[in-house]
Amino acid sequence: MTTAVRTSTRHGTGRRGLVKRPARTLAEIVAVLVAAVVAFPLYWMLLTAFKPTGQIQSTDPRPWTLSPTLENFRRVFTVDNFGRYFLNSVVVAGIVVLVSLLISFLAAVALTKFRFRGRTVLLVMILVAQMVPVEALTIPLFFLMRSVGSVAPWFGLNHLGSLVLVHLAFSLPFAIWMLRGFVAAVPDELEEAATLDGAGRFRFTWQVLFPLVAPGLVAMSVLSFIHAWNDFLFAKTFIISATENQTLPLAILVFFKPTGNDWGAIMAGSTLMTIPVLVFFVLVQRHLVSGIAGAVKA
Repeated sequence: MTTAVRTSTRHGTGRRGLVKRPARTLAEIVAVLVAAVVAFPLYWMLLTAFKPTGQIQSTDPRPWTLSPTLENFRRVFTVDNFGRYFLNSVVVAGIVVLVSLLISFLAAVALTKFRFRGRTVLLVMILVAQMVPVEALTIPLFFLMRSVGSVAPWFGLNHLGSLVLVHLAFSLPFAIWMLRGFVAAVPDELEEAATLDGAGRFRFTWQVLFPLVAPGLVAMSVLSFIHAWNDFLFAKTFIISATENQTLPLAILVFFKPTGNDWGAIMAGSTLMTIPVLVFFVLVQRHLVSGIAGAVKA
């Protein structure tokens, strides 16, 4: 009887495995198809960047090229002040990432670990701030930056400070809201144990709490970096006449011409813009995955 039960159990497990296997195979096929659809624009951008002009403008486009060329990249590097545009983008994205991480971490700690009047209202305002469309605020922000420039010129129009302020305003609400979940996941008993060991609130925040929340900070840094690095709308709106303060997306705008767009140079410039994002992502991908998982659990 025992043997029969074991045999039945094995057969039952086998049948369940056979039932699960087609479902898992189907899920893997769907995942591969979705990944291919997502990756195809990147592949086409990279392919076009290496295609000669004749193949790009061909009426019979092909998903390969037999004669790759670097001429498109050469035209991108011939743009005046291209290096300066690249440096401006690095400065804006770097400052936004560092400042947003510091402020969002401190704000998340204050909203989670402290009880004060108006705390709920402030949380609701942070949530509502994420729902406002960026396009609806572009014109009001233009006039605001013009007024700010009369008081603090470094943060007015035609200065990189205006881009930093605007990106911080849009990055902080989301960063604070997500980091609040990471901070709340840290048990209060840990702070009590640190207090018994003689650690003050300041020491606990930076030596205990900060390392525990670090995965969430890395996830927020990636999102803030991508948002600031790829920005075109605010850069085009706020940097009007000071060409030396333009960012990298505006350098690609040179290849959009009334007589015809230079798609080879456009795709080459887009490829060069993508490289820093990929490098930054590769460096922090391990912490990014754990950070997103922590946000879901929180």
